[in-house]
Amino acid sequence: MALFSGPLPLIPPATRRSGEAQGSGPSVVALGGGHGLAASLSALRLLTQELTAVVTVADDGGSSGRLRRELGVLPPGDLRMALAALCDDTDWGRTWRDVMQHRFTSRDGVEGPLDHHAMGNLLIVTLWELLGDPVAGLQWAGALLGARGRVLPMSTVPLTIEGDVLSEVEGSLRVRTVTGQAGLAIAAEDGNVSSVRLLPEGAPACQEALEAVELADWVVLGPGSWDTSVLPHLLLPELREALCRTSARRCLTMNLSNDPKEPQGMTAVDHLNVISRYAPELTIDVVLADPSVVGDHAVFERAVEGLGGRAVFGTVGASTGKPVHDPLRLATSYNDMFGKN
Repeated sequence: MALFSGPLPLIPPATRRSGEAQGSGPSVVALGGGHGLAASLSALRLLTQELTAVVTVADDGGSSGRLRRELGVLPPGDLRMALAALCDDTDWGRTWRDVMQHRFTSRDGVEGPLDHHAMGNLLIVTLWELLGDPVAGLQWAGALLGARGRVLPMSTVPLTIEGDVLSEVEGSLRVRTVTGQAGLAIAAEDGNVSSVRLLPEGAPACQEALEAVELADWVVLGPGSWDTSVLPHLLLPELREALCRTSARRCLTMNLSNDPKEPQGMTAVDHLNVISRYAPELTIDVVLADPSVVGDHAVFERAVEGLGGRAVFGTVGASTGKPVHDPLRLATSYNDMFGKN
């Protein structure tokens, strides 16, 4: 017997809003993609129920890339990771987190169509096809998982990231254009990336994302790969304008180390300069950094002042010493930051 007949409603019953404020804590919008955004969400969900993730949609590799090419949908991978990060630390939450992150692996010698696909990617795309609406599909997925917050795409169309890479070829420096997030990440390992841009030009931002930024108390950008997870939010014209216009306080969370997939030799100050270059009109209220990865603190603080804000230092890395944010330590730093501003 069918569980339902006819189309699904766009809003799942468990998440209909009555117009009254839901939950407690400040209204926070976290922007990014991949593991960096998952780290900030894992911390922020401990502090507030008014949490929105705005996620990059330029991935073109792996399972996401295959689904994007075959079905013409938004790449679901970073959206899936954000949903998984918002799962509660309960049996229900942990189980659905693991379901979403599960990847199929074909037997040796068999090239199956499900090989390396993530279950969560398939679930999200299924909801998109049933509903015909990417935002509603993500809302249903969040309701199923019991996610502490909502997940939105930064744009309603798949985006392509492109950049110019300066690298040494046969003893001389050459500039070549690399198109696609996967290719750009590989190229960046051996060269400096410049003139990063999004295609198509003038792509529309997700309206719900713009509204969330406008109404937020805090906007948190980073951590994550600068070229492919952080900068894209500043390259989408409507979203950049919203980030500049919002009355929310803006926090930039620095990485714990230089990402090996990013240009070699970039310092923390260099990363701040990149933000200024692509969004000179954007001011940052607080830059959160682990003191262990900032060289000259005085130089860093002056660079932060140039963005209009102040530097806050906190030990936010895992005790293992690996360049991974610890959710509890990161949550403590965010909580202190929210309380003082």
